[in-house]
Amino acid sequence: MALPLPSGLVPAEVAFLCEMELVTIVPRQRLESIDLLGGATPALRPPARAELPLWLALLLKKQRRANIVPPRWLHPSSLAEIVHHETKRNPDAFSPPPPPPTRADAMGNARRWGASRDEILSPPFLPSCTADAPPNALPYHWFELAEVLLAHASDDIPSSSEVRSLLRDLQEVRSAKMRQSTQDLAEGVDGVMSLRGVGAMELAESRGFFLGVLEGVRKIGASAEASRREEEEERENGDGDHDEDEDML
Repeated sequence: MALPLPSGLVPAEVAFLCEMELVTIVPRQRLESIDLLGGATPALRPPARAELPLWLALLLKKQRRANIVPPRWLHPSSLAEIVHHETKRNPDAFSPPPPPPTRADAMGNARRWGASRDEILSPPFLPSCTADAPPNALPYHWFELAEVLLAHASDDIPSSSEVRSLLRDLQEVRSAKMRQSTQDLAEGVDGVMSLRGVGAMELAESRGFFLGVLEGVRKIGASAEASRREEEEERENGDGDHDEDEDML
C-alpha cells in the first residue's frame, strides 16, 4: 500500500529545482555548446563569463574546468545590509525580493522582463543568482543556493566564513519572524499572513508547522462557533418555557 504523499514540495525537491537556477561562471577550458532540454548552452571561451544552470556549473567546478562567480547578494556587505534591514529597519516584515530586471532596446528605452507574452517572469529565466543580480535582495532560492555554493565552491566566495556566519544570523532572524507570524494568526491579529520575500526552502521547511497552526485555529474557531450556537438555542428554549409558564398562570 502506497503511503500518501505530503502536500507541497519537500525540501529535497526544492533543492533539486534550485539546480536549474542560472549562475555565472568563468571557464578555464574551451567547451562547445551543449544541447539541453531547456536549450543550447553558450560556448565557453576563457576568460569570458557565461551563464549556465547551477547543476552544470557545479559539474564543471568539480572537474576544475570553471570557477563560479557568486551573486552580489552573497557578498558579506550585502548580507550585512539585509540582516540590518531585517532586524533594525523593518523588524516586522521580510526583506523585499529583487525587482524584475529591465532590458533596454537600441533606442534607449527600458522595459521590464515579462512585459510581453513570449517572456516568462519566473526562475530560472530571471538572472536572480547570476553575477548581475541586484545586491541587498534575496531571491526565491537564496538559502539552498548559498548552501550549495558554500559546500562545493567555497573557494570562489570571498570571506566564506563571514558569509556562513551572516547566513546563520539571517536564517535565525527570519525563522523567528515565521514563528511570530503564526502566533499573530493564532491570536487573531489581522487574520492574514504576508509571505512576501519568503524563500522556497523556508516555505518547504515550515509548511507542516503552518498547516498544523492553521488547523488548530480552524478547530478553535469551529468549537467557539458551536458553543455560541448552543448558547443561543438554550436561550431560545428558556424564553419559550418562560412564555408557556406565563400562559398557564
